[in-house]
Amino acid sequence: MSVVSPLLTVMIAAARKAGKAISRDFGEVENLQLAKKGPSDFVTAADLKTEKILFEELSKARPGYGFLGEERGMVEGSDKTNRWIVDPIDGTTNFVHAIPHLAISIALEREGRLVAGVVYNPITDDLYWAETGRGAFHNDKRLRVAARKTLGDCVLATGIPFQGKPGHSQMFKELHQFTQRVAGIRRFGAASLDLAWVAAGRFDGFWEHDLQLWDIAAGVVLVREAGGVCAEIYGGDFMETGSIVAANEKIMVLMNERLLAAKS
Repeated sequence: MSVVSPLLTVMIAAARKAGKAISRDFGEVENLQLAKKGPSDFVTAADLKTEKILFEELSKARPGYGFLGEERGMVEGSDKTNRWIVDPIDGTTNFVHAIPHLAISIALEREGRLVAGVVYNPITDDLYWAETGRGAFHNDKRLRVAARKTLGDCVLATGIPFQGKPGHSQMFKELHQFTQRVAGIRRFGAASLDLAWVAAGRFDGFWEHDLQLWDIAAGVVLVREAGGVCAEIYGGDFMETGSIVAANEKIMVLMNERLLAAKS
């Protein structure tokens, strides 16, 4: 078993406490009568409640740290060098449809660098965690990215723009580039878990455009500490654009070639 640092102990404890609330709400959503109460209202309440727990637990353990959350936005702290980046429920569409593929995502950014991440699915009790220089883990198992070297052997994950989001035509171009060259493509609807599964070697690579920082921050730490690489799709800064590709170094090069071909 690996030794969990004090920092990760704080993050994991907060995730598990918030996860209990999500599990209770997930049990209710399975029986939710949508004619009586809209799904958006239910999910918003669950998101807010979960983020409140995370904010309180993390702030209690590390007073003064800043906090960036999906629901409350940026909360400035007295400590300007540390900032929590939190998604209370990544995979809200899965949540409202009672699909048990969702996660709490917590990352710590220190002096502009992502240094620790926790991705926790409370429905399946799968805990992924990593800290810079300490490795990445799934529960107590050390993680390594897959070692495949050709696209033909790879299963990739992505996110497809849904109703009201731009980028549909570009995504179809990218899918065309990949579907004829890879073993399979999956779209599961929770970017933090997609990245965790890249770290675990389940997926060989992941790409998606226009994500929010809280969707990817924790997963980035996991991939890097599992020996993988993360980059912006077109060479910029994914922490600013939210467009990210993650894989081992060899597959990263091959994915970038296809993504650039789809752009031209």
